[in-house]
Amino acid sequence: MVQAVRGAICVEMDDSEHIKRAVKKLLSAIMDNNELIEDRLISVFFSQTNDITEANPASALREMGFNDVPLFCTQEPEYKGSLGRVIRVMLTFNTEKKQAIIPVYLDGAEKLRTD
Repeated sequence: MVQAVRGAICVEMDDSEHIKRAVKKLLSAIMDNNELIEDRLISVFFSQTNDITEANPASALREMGFNDVPLFCTQEPEYKGSLGRVIRVMLTFNTEKKQAIIPVYLDGAEKLRTD
């Protein structure tokens, strides 16, 4: 069975180290909260707002050792009133049976999902 989990994090500033630190924090929380291991991942899809330009979020994941997982990045469309400096992610993964999904929104991105 294939499932997916989403998450997002606001980045303090458009700086390579801040971006990488945020991605690592977000992915670690998603993996821990959903009891995922890299071998179960099918793919990871990132998007970022247009004010994040100093680093590719996928590069942080590669630094964490995710070398066999397909990664994809794209830029979010710009909408009036959108929250800035946000990295969003969706992980698809294999599972033996349907499991409860725990989305993770951190460091100000909680505003994106009120439930």
